[in-house]
Amino acid sequence: MAILKRERKFNTAGPSVLEDHYMIDPLARLDLPEVEHLIDDKRYFVLHAPRQTGKTTSLLALMQHLNLQDKYHALYANIEGAQTARNDVARGIATVCNSVARSAELYLRESRLQRWLLEIGPTIPADDRLTMMLAYWSGLISKPAVLMLDEVDALVGDTLISLLRQIRAGYPQRPTGFPQSIILCGVRDVRDYRIHTAQQEIITGGSAFNVKAESLRIGNFTRAEVEALYRQHTAETGQALAAEIFPEIWEDTYGQPWLVNALGYEMTWKDKAARDRNVPINLEKYHEARERLIQSRATHLDQLTDKLKEPRVHRVIAPLLISGDEEPRFNEDDLQYVEDLGLIRRKPQVTIANRIYRETLPRELTTATQQGITHAQAWYLKPDRRLDMAKLLAAFQQFFREHSEAWLERFDYKEVGPQLLSQAFLQRIINGGGRLNREYGLGRKRTDLIIEWPVDELQGYHGPIQRIVIELKLLRKGPEKTLAEGLEQTADYAQRCNADEAHLIIFNRDAEVSWDDKIWQRSEQHQGRTIAVWGA
Repeated sequence: MAILKRERKFNTAGPSVLEDHYMIDPLARLDLPEVEHLIDDKRYFVLHAPRQTGKTTSLLALMQHLNLQDKYHALYANIEGAQTARNDVARGIATVCNSVARSAELYLRESRLQRWLLEIGPTIPADDRLTMMLAYWSGLISKPAVLMLDEVDALVGDTLISLLRQIRAGYPQRPTGFPQSIILCGVRDVRDYRIHTAQQEIITGGSAFNVKAESLRIGNFTRAEVEALYRQHTAETGQALAAEIFPEIWEDTYGQPWLVNALGYEMTWKDKAARDRNVPINLEKYHEARERLIQSRATHLDQLTDKLKEPRVHRVIAPLLISGDEEPRFNEDDLQYVEDLGLIRRKPQVTIANRIYRETLPRELTTATQQGITHAQAWYLKPDRRLDMAKLLAAFQQFFREHSEAWLERFDYKEVGPQLLSQAFLQRIINGGGRLNREYGLGRKRTDLIIEWPVDELQGYHGPIQRIVIELKLLRKGPEKTLAEGLEQTADYAQRCNADEAHLIIFNRDAEVSWDDKIWQRSEQHQGRTIAVWGA
């Protein structure tokens, strides 16, 4: 009987395995010559990357690569289990030692570390046990040891301090009495560790681990790698992928590996019709997959949005959501930290990392608000099923007048309140019928929104589309100057989007101005286009 080859999938959970998943060569994603040079030079260094970028896959491949060379005994161990120990050093270091010993048995078929831990380990104080175990291991083997410790920055408090200091204590004995090279792996560089001891002292990772030689970062997929990954699916299944989806995938992900794989999985498997490999993946199927992914609030996206509560993240992200007139001054450590989390990119300017994160972050910041908005969508539809934007934005003005003070107090990002509240209102109305896309970035001085609304329900996005541009601006420079600048920006954006209609909302946050003076509406002509202007 012939054995059918199992179809590989796009991987969204755990390390990628060549037999099961489409994948880019994980060693190609490392600066392998630099890594090998540091190991040969007996260096201890940091390898970090945002969550779910393929770090573990690359480390496992590096371990296999080094062991095949027969120069080193290389070992990978994930020590995340020690996180719950926090300041309990005895429990935390015991967990770390057990993780290393179990990994040695799993990957190297080396059981003597387990026996050492059972027989000798309990007699050694926790603050010295890891040092002694690694010294014992180094003396056992015939080749220098290379140890990769993953999820180091998941550890907390005194456990993390003890780990770093025990590694530092053994450093002078390398390579015969301690590992020749140790690679610390995690989301952040060691310099970004802010370690709170049980006595509430704050110790930085750099001071506790001052033997670090380098910090290397695993980046996103390149544009060519994204396309190559998807072409593996076509090559193996014959399913056609339309060429026009690739620029969209790039803008939506900027090569973030989990997003790239998650979109591929949504398109080729979660869409049950597309499991028939004769069904081609076109741009509309891609857009549907993208929206499902955003709506799913997947763990990866939840982890990122949870970071928004951290003060260091708030100080960077909030200015990127504000339609301000002045470019803020960022703290360099904050920028580096938020970049290490994968939330921003810094070239050519500071901006949110990709289009999906730009959609996800404001949605997450306003999820509860959206649920509390009860306006029915049908009320804003004309007989020809086009959105009646005059009704919709007039209703928003009234909603903003009645509820903004209460709603804005609920936001963690109060300085971005008007923009977030308007987006929550529109998202609630648009959900299920059309798309609301956002553009904003440092120095843009406004938030750009475009609504895409399919007029024919049966044809969907294959039929006529109503395109509506909305600009959100804060009144900062005086009414006339803000209006003139806003009209110019709105007309420019409407032209770029080939919009059917354009609207400009100007928010006046001056508490001394009455609501009767804040709420107004009029039409303006600019560059041959009619622009509806709304005060709020």
